[in-house]
Amino acid sequence: MTVPTEAQKTRAAQWFEALRDQVSAAFEALEDALTGPGSDRPPGRFERKSWERRGEGGGSGGGGVMSIMYGRVFEKVGVNVSTVFGELKEEFRGDIPGTAEDPRFWAGGISLVAHPRSPLVPAVHMNTRHITTTTAWFGGGMDLTPTFADEDDTRDFHEALKAACDAHDPDYYPRFKKWCDEYFYLRHRGEPRGVGGIFFDDLTSGDWERDFAFVQDVGRALLEVYPKLVRRHMDRPWTEAQRQHQLVKRGRYVEFNLLYDRGTKFGLMTGGDVEAVFMSLPPLAAWP
Repeated sequence: MTVPTEAQKTRAAQWFEALRDQVSAAFEALEDALTGPGSDRPPGRFERKSWERRGEGGGSGGGGVMSIMYGRVFEKVGVNVSTVFGELKEEFRGDIPGTAEDPRFWAGGISLVAHPRSPLVPAVHMNTRHITTTTAWFGGGMDLTPTFADEDDTRDFHEALKAACDAHDPDYYPRFKKWCDEYFYLRHRGEPRGVGGIFFDDLTSGDWERDFAFVQDVGRALLEVYPKLVRRHMDRPWTEAQRQHQLVKRGRYVEFNLLYDRGTKFGLMTGGDVEAVFMSLPPLAAWP
């Protein structure tokens, strides 16, 4: 991909912010709609906190906004947007394409992780990002992590992702689904994190507009399918045994994000806000 113009980078950053706003509104609407367990508590609302990158050297900086909601449907959900730029520290050069000889970079993106309170509602993760060095690419993905797998949820989730992919390239869904299955896998336990989704990185078709359009449709797919899955289950009663199983499942989530997650590593490498980097972790987890 040809290195994008400043106007293109601005458009990407603005889209990530617009998607954040749409997701926040959709999730707060779910908080308002709850009639089942926990509906006697007030609905949650997102609280935003800005942060600035601790840049080193001239021209380094940027920052982001961390949006967190602790609610009655979502025990914790975070939607972060960031735009950072500068130079990678010498020890990290070469880990990111295009930085071995020129350490300058620009990165913008959105990251979302939702940990529902009910063990019957699946957790979800979605992120999309745009990174430029001496080259440029898009990356991201979306995956579903239920405590108890539901065939209808899994089917509907994958159908929404397939539709988003097929609108751009019929090869995307099978390729990115396989990539997701391989990536979101706890090698030390020999088990998948959830029921999959899509994962892609280094997306550089040579057509910036085409790649950007696909990334936008990934975000729209989340808005189209996930609230439906939440509404399907959020008013159902659940037991303490189911809750304990959920906490153990969350422990697996923590293990993956601390051991393998590329976004966590990238955030720390580029001087991102530590609290924003670890936003993806659940408020409570357990190990048997």
